[in-house]
This record gives sequence, C-alpha cells and structure tokens, in this order.
Amino acid sequence: MVDLGKDVKYIKGVGPNRAELLNKLKIFTLQDLITYYPRTYQDRSKPKTLFECVDGEEALIEVVATSKVVETRFGKKTMQKLMIGDETASAEAVWFNQTYLKTKFSIGKKYRMYGKIDKKYRKIQVLSPVFDEYGFTQNTGRIIPIYPLTYSLSQNILRKIMENAIEETYGNILETLPEYLIKKYNLPSINQAIKDIHFPKELKDFQKARERLVFEELLMTQLALLKLKYYDIEKVQGIAFSEQYKIEEMTKQFPFTLTNAQKKVLQEIEKDMESSKMMNRLLQGDVGSGKTAIAMCSAYKAVKSGYQAVIMAPTAILATQHLESFENIFSNLGIRCELLISGISKNKKEDILQRLKNGEIDILIGTHAVLEDNVEFKKLGLVVTDEQHRFGVRQRNKIATKGENPDVLVMSATPIPRTLALILYGDLDISIIDELPPNRKKIETFAVTKRMQERVDNFIRKQLEEGRQAYIVCPLVEEGEDNNLKSVIELAEKYQKEILPQYHIAYLHGKMRPKEKDEIMLKFKNHEIDVLVSTTVIEVGVDVPNSNIMVIEDAQRFGLATLHQLRGRVGRGKYQSYCILKYEGNNDTIRKRMKVMCETNDGFIISEKDLELRGSGDFFGTMQHGLPEFKIANLFEDTQILKKVQIVARRNYG
Repeated sequence: MVDLGKDVKYIKGVGPNRAELLNKLKIFTLQDLITYYPRTYQDRSKPKTLFECVDGEEALIEVVATSKVVETRFGKKTMQKLMIGDETASAEAVWFNQTYLKTKFSIGKKYRMYGKIDKKYRKIQVLSPVFDEYGFTQNTGRIIPIYPLTYSLSQNILRKIMENAIEETYGNILETLPEYLIKKYNLPSINQAIKDIHFPKELKDFQKARERLVFEELLMTQLALLKLKYYDIEKVQGIAFSEQYKIEEMTKQFPFTLTNAQKKVLQEIEKDMESSKMMNRLLQGDVGSGKTAIAMCSAYKAVKSGYQAVIMAPTAILATQHLESFENIFSNLGIRCELLISGISKNKKEDILQRLKNGEIDILIGTHAVLEDNVEFKKLGLVVTDEQHRFGVRQRNKIATKGENPDVLVMSATPIPRTLALILYGDLDISIIDELPPNRKKIETFAVTKRMQERVDNFIRKQLEEGRQAYIVCPLVEEGEDNNLKSVIELAEKYQKEILPQYHIAYLHGKMRPKEKDEIMLKFKNHEIDVLVSTTVIEVGVDVPNSNIMVIEDAQRFGLATLHQLRGRVGRGKYQSYCILKYEGNNDTIRKRMKVMCETNDGFIISEKDLELRGSGDFFGTMQHGLPEFKIANLFEDTQILKKVQIVARRNYG
C-alpha cells in the first residue's frame, strides 16, 4: 500500500522549491495533494470547426499552421500572431508576451488549440490559446481540471504533479467505506473516485466521483458528531433535577400566556432535566418567538432544585437586557440574579466572584467574562448560551467544565433547516419554537430601488415626528472598500447634515471598541439617539421597543438569513413596524430574494429559500459554527446526499 503521509517534496515533479509553494496551499503530504480537489473543469475534449465557433465562446479547434509566428513589439510588450486554418475557414491565433512561441509551430503541422473565439467583421481570432501538437493531450483533447491557485504555481505545473501523484497512488489506496454501502448507493471505489475527480474521461465520471467523496466526508462528520452525542455525552452521568418543582409553576409568573410551541419545548427540557443524562439541547426559534422565557423557566427549575445557573450572552448590552428581564420575574421569587461583564469595577467584580463561589448568587448572567478561570460556582447545574454561533463549541464546553456535568441549553435565533441543523449541531438534541406570540404585529416589508430615496426619507421623517426611532444598515465601514457602497460614517454625516438635521444621528460599526458600541446602543435605547446608522453589528442586539423602522442599504449584498435577522430588530413594541430594503440590480435572483422577504416573516421558510437561491454562497457563515472545513462537500448543494448519510449514521448508532 502507498504511504499517503509521504512528504510532498518527494513526489515526482515537485522538489524543495515547488514543495514550498504547495505548502502555502496547505499541501504537505501525498494525502493532502490528492485531496486538493479542482474548483471547476473545462471540457476541452469536443472539437469544433472554425465555422461552427461562436463569438465570445471558449472552444477546442483542430487546425493546421499556415504561417510562421510573426512577432510585433509595442514598447516593452510583444504580440505573437500565427495564421491557422481548417477545412471550413482561416483564422489568426494571437498571444501576448510569449516570445518563446516563435519556434513552437511548423507550417503544415496539425495542432489542437483551446481559447476564446473573437469573430468580428468576417475575421476570426483565437485569443491566447493553450495548444498541443495533434495526438498529444497535455492541455487539450480531454476534460481539464482547474485548481484554486493563489500563489505562483501554474495550472499546468500542478496538473502534471497531480498526474504523477495519481499514477503513484491509483490502485494502492485502502478502501475506506464498507462494501455494502458502496453497493447499496452505487458508489465508485476510493481509487476510482480519486482518479476521476481530478481527470474524468466524461463529466458523468466526475459526478459519480464527487458523489462518492461527498458521501464519505459527510458520513465521517456525522458519525463523529453522533459518537460525541451517544458516547461522550449520553454516557456521562448528569444531574437529575427535582421532579418536585415543575416548570409549569414558573410560567404563571409571566404577564402573558405561552404559545403551544413554547409549552412543547418546555416539556422536552423538563424531561431532559429530570433525567440523569446530561442535557445537551439546541433551542431554535425565530426572532421574538420567546426563547428568553424558556431560559427563565429552565433556570427556575435548576435553582429550585438547589443548583446555580449561568446565562451567557454575546454582548454586554444583551446580557444587561437579560438581567432586567430576569430580575422583573425572579425578584418576587427570592431568586438572586447578578451581572458579570468586562466593564464593571474591580471591587464589584471581586464581590460578585466571592458571592458566586459561596452560593449567594443563583443565576449569573454575563458575556465571555464568565469563561475566565477565576469565575467559580458553588454548584453549577445549568448552562444557557444565547446565540450559539457567536461562541463556538470550545467555549460552550469550557463553561460546562465549571460544574460537574451541568445541563446545557443552546439558544439560536438563526433559523436553520433541520437537515443542516443535524450536521451543524449533531451532538445536540433539537427543539424548535415554530410559532410567534399572537400579539406580535407582522413587520411590513418593502423592496425599493434607489430611485425611491426621497420617498423613503420622507417616510422616516414622518415616523420620527411621531416620536419613533429608526435603524439604517449598510454593509461597509470605510469609504474606498467598495466605491459603489456608502460607508457607515459617510451615510451618517449625510443624514445629519442634509436629510434629518433636526434629529440626533449616530453610527455604529464592528471596528469600534465593545464599550463604545454598548454606550451608543444604550443611548439609542434611552431615545437619546433618533436614527442609528450601523453595519450588521446590530443583528444581535438590544430590544428598543420604540424603534419601528429598519432601512437596509444595498440589500442585495446580504443573505436572506441576515436580512431576516436585521428586520427582527424592529417590531418589538406596540407600534406598527416597517422594513425597507433598498436594492440595486435587476437580475432574476435579486428580484426573487426581495420577493421572499416581502412575502414572509417566517425565518424557517426564509432559510430554506436562502439555501435554494444562494446555493453555495455563505449562507450563514459556516466557519462561525466551529465546523470542520469541508474539502469537497457543500452543505447547501449536497442536501440529498446528506439525507442518505444521516440514515446510515443513525442506523450505526441505533
């Protein structure tokens, strides 16, 4: 069997210098090399006659050289021209700064060329074609892989190295999937798949190879997550909280009635908490669906059973908001809540840490500050993390080690289709709140072009006159990052000086210090600011019930999931709220995406549509979730393979 761990520099055609370039692409071993997959392919296998070629297309032609290469000089630049022809027409092959070509062609000899066709004024040119002498297939006459290259390593060199690697490994790689799976799902062997993903004879060979490699990659990930869930978590002895204190008692404290979806989720959580297994549950719910009430009820059961709870929020302002909500309910029940954020004084922090260690604090609410080593609990029983994708798996695990296998509840307001949730959060059980409280008004959403600017400004002005507040979101911070887009600072100045001079305008962006951001959000909440111009940093933010307008500049630049999250910043009070999507461009996808936003407020429908319309786009920042970086699988395009994989994985752990 071949040694896949062999250093890449010992592969034929590499050597020390090329090895350094490959290392920059994170290719260190033979295994890394053969799993460095092409990003696309060019089908250079089907020749056309010059007469059949269409202006602007890239095509393969079989031609005879009818002249020698003629070189013309323009200052420091050169142009090479070669007359060529076939039985249907004559043409001119043109290259730039390729002096070596002068000796490469012989009159009367036949060549294959692949390049862009320029057909104008009855004249045919083939621009910068790659070529082979007829009968050879280095650059033409087959399907050619195109690799992602960012360093000074050419496609031709990497292709040649890859051919050498495939020659060395083909037939010598140990099979990694069981025979019954290969037969059941009609998958090629690992050796055939690796060969065909790089050098397919037909496109159907590439498709079969890709299916096999995606299947395997997703299966390994899913099995690893299920192992974590069933062996590393479920086998762990957790806390069996008292059955004496029922969550239903806590729900009577709320000044509203819980939705049926909230009640169902609470039943699932209560069952988990009373079990001796460690709870590890993901709670998905749309913006405003009432996840905080679920967190309160879970914390109530933990505290009444003699334990402490910690609620971890992504920002200081959100943590402060949680504290207000918790104290409103728990102060009547004698349950002690405290806030731990980085901005508090040293003396106060020391006091909090001491009381926490002594068990005088029942519920600690905080930011990343609660992860610090000096934060010790007397008896931690429940960990709630809000907006999980802001923390990552490692941080969730770190807070959990502060107790003896405490129950963990992860809350996310980013709706994810269930199939994807199973791979993103495969180690967690999943609960979904799929209905909003009945009193929440639908946010009226309008998609408009830049021509409507004046009407939008007048509408904002009218709402401000009635005492409301507005958010204006744009994608960038500084001028010059993209000349087509207004920066936050520039836009805020324009509103302050030209459009709404009588109102207080402020701006907010991710490059500000956390303390500065929190101060601005607090001023906005207290209505010391009328209009807040911001980047997406307000996506996870504070409740401002008085703000009822969300204007999103260049809405076509955002994914639907992000647009939905931003829209959820308004509609939190008693006033009718509005979201105005200002967009540019008129292609079909942009129009469909704007239509989805105007027609539905359901985050789960929106996330499905986002997948459908964006395909392999960055749906919601996969890397934020601490997922492995897939080499070939694409969670958004490969959902059908993912479904098959999940059936196999669950049977394995059935």
